[in-house]
Amino acid sequence: MSELKFVHLGFGPDAVEYEEAWQQQRTVHAARFADEIADTCLLLEHPPVYTAGRRTEDSERPLDGTPVVDVDRGGKITWHGPGQLVGYPILKLPRPVDVVAHVRRIEEALIRVAADFGVETSRVEGRSGVWVLGDPVEQRRRDAAQVAGSDRGTREGHAAGAESSRSATASTAKRPGGLTLDFDPRLTDDEFDPRLNGPEYAPSNAGQRREDRKLAAIGIRVAKGVTMHGFALNCDPDTTWYDRIVPCGIRDAGVTSLAEELGRDVTVAEVLPVVEKHLAEVLTTAVPLPRVIDTPSRNSAA
Repeated sequence: MSELKFVHLGFGPDAVEYEEAWQQQRTVHAARFADEIADTCLLLEHPPVYTAGRRTEDSERPLDGTPVVDVDRGGKITWHGPGQLVGYPILKLPRPVDVVAHVRRIEEALIRVAADFGVETSRVEGRSGVWVLGDPVEQRRRDAAQVAGSDRGTREGHAAGAESSRSATASTAKRPGGLTLDFDPRLTDDEFDPRLNGPEYAPSNAGQRREDRKLAAIGIRVAKGVTMHGFALNCDPDTTWYDRIVPCGIRDAGVTSLAEELGRDVTVAEVLPVVEKHLAEVLTTAVPLPRVIDTPSRNSAA
């Protein structure tokens, strides 16, 4: 891939409705397949909308019947909206087509973007996207037990004075936002629904629980060797929108944003040039090969 063109469809007050952007993708996809244009990445924001990939289950959709747009990409249900940078790279892939490799390239670009902002991210085996890793489950259990013990000691020993106070303060610092799960039903209940169990289990509070949390989601479709759909990078959205669904069908992790991880505002406008830089670096390194149609050899003596 020798060239990647970026097209800004609309941001902020000019955010693009999902169906309109989807039709624009189809138009660009057809032109790219016909080699009428170069590889193109559409960049934009959407107004709030839930979209569901082909593998979405009914139990993962909003409980209140909020409309969901069913789309032809892979993956499950997610949310798009203000504060989230959406990218639709429409590329002619190298032959033979390797969809997983394409997803990994997008992940790599977004991992580099997060690193430029000082956020360490990673991949998670079996789960596409870009993740901020939480503490190991056993460590969270130990810390929860320590906090519970400290709380009991504090209640029983107010008269012990300043030393107990210092100990309680140190323990409390280990639980951002004060959310500590002494028992996590998600570990034993495959059908556990975080939407029915209060803010302690809400996807938007995963950082406070020190769990794995997704910073960027990826969902791809490849038709005729050309990609559609793409990624959604959370810059500074209202992540409580995710609490009405089971994001990406994952019940034991949550979501985050650059703003939440850094503790400051991180606008889409600030992230946009960094995303373009790293997408160009990563996605222009693969060289597409011409389509070859194998024909059986003819035996002239037959």
